Amino acid sequence: MTFTEAMETVGKTMDVIGVAAIVVGALVAAVLTLSPGRRFGSEGDAYTAFRRRLGRAILLGLELLVAADIIRTVAISPTFESVLLLALIVLIRTFRSWSLELEISGRWPWQKKAAPPQSPHGPTGDGMMGVTERADPPAPAGPGEPRGPHDDRQ
Repeated sequence: MTFTEAMETVGKTMDVIGVAAIVVGALVAAVLTLSPGRRFGSEGDAYTAFRRRLGRAILLGLELLVAADIIRTVAISPTFESVLLLALIVLIRTFRSWSLELEISGRWPWQKKAAPPQSPHGPTGDGMMGVTERADPPAPAGPGEPRGPHDDRQ
C-alpha cells in the first residue's frame, strides 16, 4: 500500500466516523428525549434538550469531516485548486459550527461564559456576609479616645 492509498483510506475512514457521529448522536438525542423515564417541565424543555444534543452531535461530525478533508487535500493532492476548495469547505463548515455553537450555548465560541449573578445580600445570599468576610466589631472606646473618624469630642 502506498502513502497516497493509505491517506485516502484514512480520509475515507474519518468521513465514515464523522457521518456515524452525526447519525448516532441524532439517535441518542431522540432516545433520550423520548424515553418514558425522562420528565421535562414543558415541551419546550424537551425540545431544547433535544436540540442541544443534536447540535453537539452535528458539531462533532463536522469536525471529523473537516479533518478528513484536510488529510485528503494535504496528503493526496496538494494542488492550488484543491487547497482553495479545502479553504472554502473549511470556511463554510466553520461558519456552520459557530452558528450551531451559538444556538446550543447562546454565545459565540470566543465569548466567555457569563458569570453567575451576584446576590445583593452578600455571597451567602441570606443578607449576611460570610463568616470569613465579616469584620470584627470595633473595640469600645475608652475615656478620652476618639470613637471614630467623625468624633467631635475633645
